[in-house]
Parts: sequence; structure tokens; C-alpha cells
Amino acid sequence: MNAIRSFLFGAWLYACIFFFGLGLLLLRLFGRWPVIVGVRAWAHAVLFGARLICGIRVEVRGTENLPAEGFILASKHQSMLDTVAPWTFIKDPAFVLKKELLSLPIYGWVVGGMKHIPIDREGGSGALTKMMNAAREAVALKRAIIIYPEGTRRDVGAPPDYKVGVAGIYRDLNAPCVPVALNTGLVWPARGLPSHGGTAVFEILPAIPPGLPRAAFMRELSARIETASNTLANIPNSNDQAAEASS
Repeated sequence: MNAIRSFLFGAWLYACIFFFGLGLLLLRLFGRWPVIVGVRAWAHAVLFGARLICGIRVEVRGTENLPAEGFILASKHQSMLDTVAPWTFIKDPAFVLKKELLSLPIYGWVVGGMKHIPIDREGGSGALTKMMNAAREAVALKRAIIIYPEGTRRDVGAPPDYKVGVAGIYRDLNAPCVPVALNTGLVWPARGLPSHGGTAVFEILPAIPPGLPRAAFMRELSARIETASNTLANIPNSNDQAAEASS
């Protein structure tokens, strides 16, 4: 039964990607906002399929912690769901993403017109300057910059692996950083498709104000995210885990 659910949802997911992708290419002719509305509709369609086929519900907590001005949203990353659900509770997100994604058919063409923030890891200082300029523009427009500090999806309970790139963005933008804890890997694994039901929780935590030194910021960010994510996943927190998360 689980295999059938996984197959059916996979068919639903890729059908949504294909048909919405074609529609979004047409919407690009009318500017950025129609595309954003279309992507938001795509996200709702994916979540509808996840609930109908697999019994997955999404719960978002703490939306009152989202600042009105531009900010950084630093999220735990356990599942593809983490890149879909934010479209339903963030008005105009600017994702930090790999530049290579912009070369993908359909996806890259759509994303390229939405003013996200590509990272060229081999582009040197010039690429870094372009990335930071794009980030400053996003904050100035009161957008949320969404970044996954560990860089890639991690299994539930895996040792944390926070990269310092988020600290550089936090320092240079002088903007608040909102940590997001989650347990999405319990219902949609880091690799593969979901096959069973459950509740995926996104917990938006109080913002970390700008101005902390890099080491203090990294300790605060990782400790908050790891403690809350472990609680959501029913994983006991310990002093050793907190120290590992903030190292």
C-alpha cells in the first residue's frame, strides 16, 4: 500500500511540475508577480496531493514571528517539502540557490525571472559580490531571503552540519534572522518520495536581531534550530547535541 501511495504521489508531483511549469513560462510574459502567484498555486497543488494521496498534513506555527521588513529565514532542511511549503506562508520569498539550477529546462527558465539569489561557488569574489547585491536588493524590497544553513537535505537525527555562509549574509545585510525548525523528514524523506501520512510541522522561531558576532550568531542559530527540530521529531536533546550543533 505504501508503495502504491508513493507511486501515485510521484505521478501527481511530476504532473504538477510539468503542467504548472508550462503555464509559468507563459506567465513570465506578464512580469514577475503573475509567476509568483502561479508558483504559489503550484505549491498548494503539491500539498493538496500530499494530503489526499499520502495523508500528509502541513502545520505552520509562529507566523507572528515573521518581521514586516526584509529578513533572513534560515531553515532546517530535511525534505523537498521544505522548498514547497514556504510558498504558502511567505509572501515573496527570495531563495538562495545553486546557480546550476538556472540551467535546468523549464525550472531554470521560470526561476530565472523571479529574482532569487543564485550562488556560483566557483565564481570567486565577483560572484560573491553579485550574490550580496542581489540579497541587499531583496531585503530593501522587504522580501524574505530563504537559506538552508546546512546546504543540503539531512536525515532526521543526523549530526548537524551548519555552514558559515549564513553568518556572512547575516553580517553584511545587518538584517534579523528568523530560524525555522521542522520535522518534515518524518513524512517525506530526504531522498525519495513520501509513502505514509503524518503531520509535517514548520515552527517559525523568534528572530535573532542583527549585530551578533559570527561565532555567537552561529551558536544561537544552530542551537535554536536543532533543539526545536529534535523536539518536533521526539528526539531527546542533550548538552552534547547542543554543543555539536553550535560548533
